[in-house]
Amino acid sequence: MLRILGKASSINVRKVLWACAEMEIAFEREDWGSGFRSPHTAEFLALNPNAMVPVIQDGDFVLWESNSILRYLANRYHGAGLYPAEAKARARVDQWMDWQASDLNRSWSYAFMSLVRHSPEHQDGRALANACRDWTRHMEVLSRQLDSTGAYIGGDVFSLADIPIGLSVNRWFETPLAHPYFPALSDYYERLSLRPGYRLYGRNGTP
Repeated sequence: MLRILGKASSINVRKVLWACAEMEIAFEREDWGSGFRSPHTAEFLALNPNAMVPVIQDGDFVLWESNSILRYLANRYHGAGLYPAEAKARARVDQWMDWQASDLNRSWSYAFMSLVRHSPEHQDGRALANACRDWTRHMEVLSRQLDSTGAYIGGDVFSLADIPIGLSVNRWFETPLAHPYFPALSDYYERLSLRPGYRLYGRNGTP
């Protein structure tokens, strides 16, 4: 059975849990990370030298990096409906997954640490204001894309890209800052909430 190492409140672990729900993959999860077993132990570092969750073990195969795990699971467990084989359609999914992991994640990092985690190192007012503006700009990019597709991030069907994007949308709405009204984004949030996997692991009140 697939083994998932990482605490369920982690946004990156939740990507993997949601993907498993979508593909009906049985798994066992172990709590690792802040507040649980330390990923800095020799046991964990042997699996991921970066001391980060999640990590999966599928038989004797070990993999880390959450978006890479999503792609592996889709390829391994018949997730063609989520991760199309056709080159252009797959590239579109990959594009938005990579954008989420790099540009979008960087845009919300400071604001999230300041407003949700209340980190003492992230309380500079000017830096926070700049971070909120940058995050809003990225969410506007996302809203424009959703407005053009009318449904999901890559088109008219749910895909693997909607898992990391959907969790980032959850983080946006759950963080206490001013939220400009983006109708396509709000509609997308409600659309995702119809999916059982998202109700379990996405919109669960633990951004």
